[in-house]
Amino acid sequence: MLEVQPVPPAALKRMADSTQPTDRVAASLVFQELTTPPELPPSTAPPDEGTGSLGETFRALRHRNFRLFVFGQIVSLVGTWMQNVAQSWLVYRLTHSELLLGATWFCAQIPVFALGPLGGLASDRHSRHRIVVITQTLSMLQAFALAALTLSGHIQWWHVLVLASVLGTINAFDMPARQSLIIQLTSRQDLLSAISLNSAIFNAARVVGPGVAGLLVAGFGEGFCFLLNGLSFVAVIAGLLAMRLPPFTPQRQDSPWAHLVGGFRFVYHARPVRSLLLMMAAVTIAGMPALVLMPFFADGIFHRGSRGLGFLMGAMGIGAVIGTLVLARRKSISGLTTVMVYSALTLGVCYLVFAVSGSFYFSLAIMPLLGFSVMRQMASANTLIQTLIPDEYRGRIMALYSMTVVGLGPFGSLASGALAHGVGPRATVFAGGILCMVSALVFFLNLRRTFDPVLESGPQ
Repeated sequence: MLEVQPVPPAALKRMADSTQPTDRVAASLVFQELTTPPELPPSTAPPDEGTGSLGETFRALRHRNFRLFVFGQIVSLVGTWMQNVAQSWLVYRLTHSELLLGATWFCAQIPVFALGPLGGLASDRHSRHRIVVITQTLSMLQAFALAALTLSGHIQWWHVLVLASVLGTINAFDMPARQSLIIQLTSRQDLLSAISLNSAIFNAARVVGPGVAGLLVAGFGEGFCFLLNGLSFVAVIAGLLAMRLPPFTPQRQDSPWAHLVGGFRFVYHARPVRSLLLMMAAVTIAGMPALVLMPFFADGIFHRGSRGLGFLMGAMGIGAVIGTLVLARRKSISGLTTVMVYSALTLGVCYLVFAVSGSFYFSLAIMPLLGFSVMRQMASANTLIQTLIPDEYRGRIMALYSMTVVGLGPFGSLASGALAHGVGPRATVFAGGILCMVSALVFFLNLRRTFDPVLESGPQ
C-alpha cells in the first residue's frame, strides 16, 4: 500500500489556477503527488502503516498551544452540549411541535450556510486567533442572554429562534477560523491526531453534557443549563489568550471579491476536495431527521422525557469518542476514503434500525455505533481536506466544509420537521437512512472510477 503524503501547496495552487477543460487532468496531478512515496535513506525502513501505539493517539498534545486549546474545549463543549439539549427540550416543552423543533435547528444553522463564505474570507485575510477570541466571547454573551430570559420566566419560543439565529451568525465566522487554526496550534504531521482528539473531546462532551442537562432540566429548568454554558466559555477564552503564536502579518491580497471567487475556483478544479464536500453534504442531510426528531422519539415514542433524551445523546457520544480515539492512532491518512464509505453505510443501517425500533433500550444500544460511524467519517473528511489544501486557501475551504456539515443542516432540519408532521417521525428517519446508504454507494463508485490507483484496501 502506498503511503499518502501531504500535497505541496505549490502543486495545489497550480491545480487551482489550471485552465484545463476537465477535472480529470487536475485530479490526476494531485493524486500523482499523493501517491509518490518519499525517498528514504538506504538504511531506513519504510514507516509502518495502519494504527500506531497508544502514545501516537495523543501525539498532538506535545504542542503547548494545542494543549491550551484542548483544555479550554473540554470545559466549554460540555456547556455547549448542555445548551443544545436544553434548548431543544425548551422548544418542545413550549410548543410540542415537531415543525418548530426543525425551525429551531434551521435558525441556528442557516447563517452558517448564508454567511459561511464571508467567514472563510475573513479567516484567510485576518488573524484566525483573534477571530476565534471574538467569536467565543460573543457566544458567551448569547448564552447569558438566553439564560436571563429563561430564568426570569419571560422566554417565548420566538426568543429561542432569534437567539439561535444570533449564535448561527457567530458560528459562521467561528467555525472556519477555529478549524483553520488547528494546524497552527500543532503541525501538518500531527494534524490527524489533532483533529481526531478535537472530535473525541467534542463527543466526550456529548456524553457528559446531555446527561447533565437531562438532570439539570428536570431539577432546575433549562435556564440553569444556559447559565452554566455561558460560564464555561471563560475556560476556552482564557486558554486562547494564553497561547503563544507569532504575530499575524497581513499579506498583499487581491480584492475581497477576487479572493472569494478564488476559493470557489480552487474547489472547482480540485475534484478530490469537491467529492469529499459533496459526500459530507449528502450525509448531513440524511442524518438530520434523527438528530432533529430525537426529543420526539425520547418523549413521544419511548415516553422517557428529558432524561431519556440525555441518555440517547450520551450513548451516541460514547461511540463517537471511541471512534475518534481509534482514528487518532493512525500514523497516516491512507485508507481514510475507505473509512468514510464504511462509516456512511453503517450510519444508513443504524438510521433504518432506529426508525423501526419499538424498544428504548434497543435504540439506546444502537446509538454508540451511530456515533462511532458519524464522527469517524467527519474526522476523516476534515483531515483529508486539510491535508489536500494549501494554507492560503484554508479558511475559505474550511468555510465550505462547515457549510456542508452544519450549514446544510437547516434545509435538512426544516424538511425533517415538515416531513415528520406529514408522515411521522419513523418514516422520516427511515428515509434518511436510505439516502445515507445511497450517498455512500455513489461516493464509492466515483472513487473506483476516478481514483482507482490510490484507493486503499479495507477499513481500519
